[in-house]
Amino acid sequence: MSTTAELLKGAAELFPDEVVTQAHVRHFDLPFGAGRFALITLDNGFDHTKPTTFGPQSLANLNTAIDQVEKEAADGDIVGVGLTGKPFIFAVGADLKGVELLKKHEDALAIGKGGHDVFKRLSALAVPTFAYYNGAAMGGGVEAGLHCTYRTVSQAVPAFSLPEVFLGLVPGWGGCTVLPNLIGADRAVSVIIENSLNQNKQLKGEQVFELGIADAIFEGADFLEQSLLWTAQVLKGDLTVERPEVDRGEAWDAAVARGRFIADGKVHGAAPAAYRALDIIEAAKDGDLQKGFDAEDNALADLIMGGELRSGIYAFNLVQKRAKRPAGAPDKSLARPVTKVGVVGAGLMASQLALLFLRRLEVPVVLTDIDQERVDKGVGYVHAEIDKLLGKGRINQDKANRLKALVTGVLDKAEGFADADFIIEAVFEEMSVKQKVFAEVEAVAPAHAILATNTSSLSVSEMASKLQHPERVVGFHFFNPVAILPLLEIVRGEKTDDASLATAFGVAKKLKKTAVLVKDAPAFVVNRILTRFMGEIQNVIDEGTPVDVAEEAVEPLGLPMSPLVLLELVGPAIGLHVSETLNRAFPERFKVSPNLKAVVEAGKRGFYVYDSGKPELDPEVAALLKQGDAVLTEEQVRDRVLDAVAQEIGLMLDEGVVAEAQDIDLCLITGAGWPFHLGGITPYLDREGVSERVNGKRFLEQGVASVPA
Repeated sequence: MSTTAELLKGAAELFPDEVVTQAHVRHFDLPFGAGRFALITLDNGFDHTKPTTFGPQSLANLNTAIDQVEKEAADGDIVGVGLTGKPFIFAVGADLKGVELLKKHEDALAIGKGGHDVFKRLSALAVPTFAYYNGAAMGGGVEAGLHCTYRTVSQAVPAFSLPEVFLGLVPGWGGCTVLPNLIGADRAVSVIIENSLNQNKQLKGEQVFELGIADAIFEGADFLEQSLLWTAQVLKGDLTVERPEVDRGEAWDAAVARGRFIADGKVHGAAPAAYRALDIIEAAKDGDLQKGFDAEDNALADLIMGGELRSGIYAFNLVQKRAKRPAGAPDKSLARPVTKVGVVGAGLMASQLALLFLRRLEVPVVLTDIDQERVDKGVGYVHAEIDKLLGKGRINQDKANRLKALVTGVLDKAEGFADADFIIEAVFEEMSVKQKVFAEVEAVAPAHAILATNTSSLSVSEMASKLQHPERVVGFHFFNPVAILPLLEIVRGEKTDDASLATAFGVAKKLKKTAVLVKDAPAFVVNRILTRFMGEIQNVIDEGTPVDVAEEAVEPLGLPMSPLVLLELVGPAIGLHVSETLNRAFPERFKVSPNLKAVVEAGKRGFYVYDSGKPELDPEVAALLKQGDAVLTEEQVRDRVLDAVAQEIGLMLDEGVVAEAQDIDLCLITGAGWPFHLGGITPYLDREGVSERVNGKRFLEQGVASVPA
């Protein structure tokens, strides 16, 4: 038994639930008389939707397959070895279910070394090796191919990435070392750092080829056959693979510097993974692969035992699993079909909603508003967006024509909504206005129609209280921009019935949104937490802390944007409205900032101007600010803000606003873009001791988004 096999056997005991990947070897003669060839196929079962992963036993199986082809290569029985995956999937990397269970640094180190030891054997064989990326390839799947001599990729590959930094790891089985030596440091930084920190951006097959990761690209229908023909030509010498020389001079250093700039802009030094990856890329400049592999092992082990990785896996599981099975959702069999949608309002938000319903449901959508000009503008917006999709090649002319024909606008609600199944309002955020709209809609809509409100903070129950049938009113709160942010807070009013709620969840699924069931409580989830968060920032500014100190205090969280930049995005008037709503509900915790009120009354769109290319406090806003003399340090501000957030989350859970802390985190990740390395927020509050300091207990049990006890 080899040292690698012993290492993997020991590690396998730590992964009791591993979905084991098999490595099947088959032989055949290549065309053109190129010789006998061995092909290793990675496969973990007949379900082609189930991703192929690498846990210790899976690596051991690949190691055994390499034992076989190594002997055949040494004996001269084969001229080359190929590596591919089952239909549609090459391999998607390490088995994260097992990684999050590891308790010891030496066990984590063994996982890194085990992967390296197996994959390095592919490059050490006595014959050339070929990776055929036939489907989705991520993480360790990509890295296995990087250790081969040559690579081909299918044009049909939908997702190809090294997502480790996004999760709080580094590409630790060769990615940080081999990739820059293959395609250059700048392109490697784009794949490893920039794409990962850009919400785990995926590459398509064509991009993989253009970056130089693959040496050839073929159509998906006969990809393997074409790859083998190409392989035969390479082995016979009829085709020579040429790659650009890698620039190991100033360009390499500039690429690493660019990566650090990107990391600083995204995580502000708050998460270590990107910086560890960049350190390894920087050191890989001299081409010493083994030194790089050793550095990857150590970084991988350190990060596996760190909180960011546990939080990253936790967040990944929330988005991939919990989001698909919303807690508290009623039986989906109760849902009614939706064959026509009505939208009350034709402003920007309403128009975005109309476009989304149109694209996802492909049913008639009708907008109404108070005058023809507004209606025409709303329909015109939808038509213009469809034309943009056509121009980008996202849809063809026939579909563009069909979608445009499905969207109409009318002034008369009776004409527009008489046969609608789902009607959503997106009018001014004022209770009396929304109640009036719903009364008008109820008078003309069919008895089965769902009446949905996109309110961001008002009571759904109160909105429905004057209707004859309040049971069909449901909160359907989207986040701006509607096309990008996945979250949809579905709010159950006091009298909302199961059929209406089930229909709302069914529509959300068709809209491809992450639906979370929320109690009808002031500002629901995201806006309540963000208002408390930003409210404390505003409070310390009002009390005397300089604006820049208050803003920089929360940079270590690595949030997508600073609180006041977020306020500018939301709109100060909307922020003020939500804070006033929450102040009425919870005056002891939510204050209305007089400075924010002054900014809104002055008609300012935010606190900053950007004349220099970066945000600077607007002199006109500075003149409006009236501050006390209580100046806090960054640490004091940060503690105060985090304490406030922890308190609010604790109260929301006690009130039953959502089922569990996991739903709070899912909402912040998908509705506010909070980073995976925080796990949303509760794992971070647990890790920093804030939860126990404020509430006397953790939000999550030890071992959930943290190292097991």
